[in-house]
Amino acid sequence: MLDTVQIKLEAYCDRLALCETLEDLHDFLDWLKAFLEVEHVAYHAISRNKNPLIMVTYSPEWSDYYMDEEFHKIDPVVQNAFMRFQPYDWKSLSWTTKAARGMLAEAIDGGVGDQGLSVPIRGPSGDLALFTINHRTSDLEWLRFCESHMHVLLLIAHYLHQKTRAIEHYGEVQSTPSLSPRERDALTYLGAGRNRGQAAQQLAISEHTLRVYIESARYKLGAANTVSAVARAASMGLIQI
Repeated sequence: MLDTVQIKLEAYCDRLALCETLEDLHDFLDWLKAFLEVEHVAYHAISRNKNPLIMVTYSPEWSDYYMDEEFHKIDPVVQNAFMRFQPYDWKSLSWTTKAARGMLAEAIDGGVGDQGLSVPIRGPSGDLALFTINHRTSDLEWLRFCESHMHVLLLIAHYLHQKTRAIEHYGEVQSTPSLSPRERDALTYLGAGRNRGQAAQQLAISEHTLRVYIESARYKLGAANTVSAVARAASMGLIQI
């Protein structure tokens, strides 16, 4: 499993590193959906001072219609990004309102799959983004896919967000935090797919001590959670996964 995680992350990071513009990222999403073997991938930077940044692989017809109708104001997928910190399956959301049910029916008619998983991403400056994968398959197959890919999907989402921010803020001077060797080791093991118990055992420390290193690194990196801390450290070249 760890080998599979590392291979997928290395392939993903190698391809993402080639992106230098937002146009490159749009093309990258087409590559990503084939890489993950899903029907659609979407990235939506929600909280921005300027116009929202939206990159999707949905059809232009559906994307334009979604924007024209301002469906983001009633879309449970988008609205839940403001309230949740963990990934959420679309079928766990409330689709009880007539407007939401109608939008979902139109989305499926427009080529959107009936299965979806969204990952909210929070940055150090209050920025909020949403990474989504969408597919058309049975509930059982979708559950198996999400369970086996969750670790990779979390890191993919945060790596993509960091790359997008780096492209948008290219040329701006940004300081790189300094992590201790133990902090780097802790994030490296977690990024490679170890759980906290395994990482602590590998470092020959208690889980309590490991938690101290993780929280310290997270604070230095301005990360909202551990996954974000791993992604930030990797994108800054502080750790290798």
